[in-house]
Amino acid sequence: MLLAVDVGNTQTVLGLFHGDELREEWRLTTQPLRTADEVDVDLAAVLERRGIGEGVIAASVLSSTVPTLVEPWTTALARRAGADPIVVGPGVRTGLAVRTDNPREVGPDRIANAVAAFALHGGPCIVVDFGTSTNFDVVSAREEFVGGALAPGVAISMDALYQRAARLVRVELVEPPSAIGRSTVTAMQSGALYGFAGLVDGIVGRIQRELGGTCPVVATGGLAPLISPHCATITAHEPWLTLVGLRIVWERATAAS
Repeated sequence: MLLAVDVGNTQTVLGLFHGDELREEWRLTTQPLRTADEVDVDLAAVLERRGIGEGVIAASVLSSTVPTLVEPWTTALARRAGADPIVVGPGVRTGLAVRTDNPREVGPDRIANAVAAFALHGGPCIVVDFGTSTNFDVVSAREEFVGGALAPGVAISMDALYQRAARLVRVELVEPPSAIGRSTVTAMQSGALYGFAGLVDGIVGRIQRELGGTCPVVATGGLAPLISPHCATITAHEPWLTLVGLRIVWERATAAS
């Protein structure tokens, strides 16, 4: 089986594939100062809880937006699979041409998302990833990553508001009963949910006008189930889009080697 790992700034997402079927998935809190041995222990624990023993994982692929965790995860995955993982980055054949001013600065998770979105929905298409930041990734009809937009994430925006406003409180990110908040809590929830839904529709609308028409808009990321239903422009929700993209990248990279 193939183990795909996406190390993000807030969460680390793992998926176990048998062929193109995603059999298992996990979400862990990212801890940027972990050693290879600590990552190894964590990995062994989550696998063993699902009854996945030694010898089951034959290969692995890694995406990491946290530089300090690339080496620990590479070492831990090599121990588990018996071979070095494919680490998404410059020099790895993904099948996706990157047409930006500086291709090396594009995050590996954005590459994986673009690969998967094009494979599942064709192009041109737009990916909206609701993570630590809110990423908008644009893929052309020729499977080219042509750029996008980056906005603050919902959670960090709410944390900033709480920290900078003395009379506001930290609130749970849930859908409020109405857009008109009747308390400080529901007013903040309304601003977060409907404000970010409006942000998404506004940016997507501008991107689509530049592309020359409407196209598939794919939502992913931990907060996508909360916000995407309130976005008029979102056409699909793919909760494991990054993992699917990592599987496709692994297949293309190993076929090319």
